[in-house]
Amino acid sequence: MKEQNYQNMQDGTKAVWAGEKESLAYNATQVPVVLSVAYNYDDVDEWQEVALGNKPGHIYNRMTNPTVQALEEKVRILEGAEAAVAFSSGMAAISSTLYTFLRPGDRVVSVKDTYGGTNKIFTEFLPNIDVDVQLCNTGNHEEIEAEVAKGCKVLYLESPTNPTMKITDIERMVKAGKTAGALVIIDNTFATPINQNPLQLGVDIVIHSATKFLSGHADALGGMVCGSKELMTKVYHYREINGATMDPWSAYLILRGMKTLKLRVRQQEKSAMEIAKYLQKKKHVEAVHYPGLETHPHHDIAKKQMKGFGGILSFVLKDEMDAIKILLPKLQYANKAGNLGAVETIYGPARTTSHVECTLEERKTLGIPEGLVRISVGIEDTEDLLADLEQAFAHLESQMPVTGRRK
Repeated sequence: MKEQNYQNMQDGTKAVWAGEKESLAYNATQVPVVLSVAYNYDDVDEWQEVALGNKPGHIYNRMTNPTVQALEEKVRILEGAEAAVAFSSGMAAISSTLYTFLRPGDRVVSVKDTYGGTNKIFTEFLPNIDVDVQLCNTGNHEEIEAEVAKGCKVLYLESPTNPTMKITDIERMVKAGKTAGALVIIDNTFATPINQNPLQLGVDIVIHSATKFLSGHADALGGMVCGSKELMTKVYHYREINGATMDPWSAYLILRGMKTLKLRVRQQEKSAMEIAKYLQKKKHVEAVHYPGLETHPHHDIAKKQMKGFGGILSFVLKDEMDAIKILLPKLQYANKAGNLGAVETIYGPARTTSHVECTLEERKTLGIPEGLVRISVGIEDTEDLLADLEQAFAHLESQMPVTGRRK
């Protein structure tokens, strides 16, 4: 299937077919798992040409692998990028990208409520190498623009944010970043390539935790970084030397999962919208965060830059952990786990999921209340998920009035 044919394909078709034909072998219809660590060359000159990147081929799995390469090509095409680089995890992709482009004395601007692991890089690790980090209030575009205008090497975004579901106007931030000469990077994990293509909005680098929606089955770790060939050559070189390479088996599992990406996302966001509307009516719920709701403060921005609102939402219980400890165990169609984007619905408070690395004080500073629960909606029937919530809330109401005292 030639490259130009992808231009007229819809995303669901790309998710099935893109990037695979070149890696097929023995007339198989599925990409093989190539486990060989090294590759044999009798011709030393050819070996050298492949090693230098002057000729297609593989030398050693820390550098490239046919199965991993097929995944990189599929994600590259879905994101409309020139190149993509796979990593062993989402955090490996994020940290490696930041360390590729930041040096002592550089300045990076980001938002406060990024994923907890990302936040730790900004607050703990980058300052240790004398990188100046400025974290702004998410959604306060004027504050971000003002900090970027002071000068920065990298502007790092996450939209929607994990787990507060805040939205950043990507085109507006790109304009600010480009004016300041900054490299604009975004974590696109929650939106997926199905709902948001930041490169088309002017972003330089797009990052995914492939463990989440791309895989979709909670059985493989991985990270992806996409962008121009020039930038990805630098990211690849960092990975090649530092070694956070994706293994072939994980690549195969993520490739397999991606074939149903669009189907999964569309069902997940259908249910997410209904669950969000349901939660808005519950007296124990203080707030519901989902960009698909018209009451969301950045709904109009989300509608402008996203093709769908995704399968993640969060809500805040008035009685915080006391209520969480009663509600969550009663849910039948839900895993209570530190993951998201899977075919099964997953519930979890920020203190044990997205921001487990942070203290209570740090979470409060980031604007994450103790009563916040993140829902990663699965592909179950919407009616069953709503019925499950109804019986769980009925139990909560029987055990704890909104006053915060158990019966």
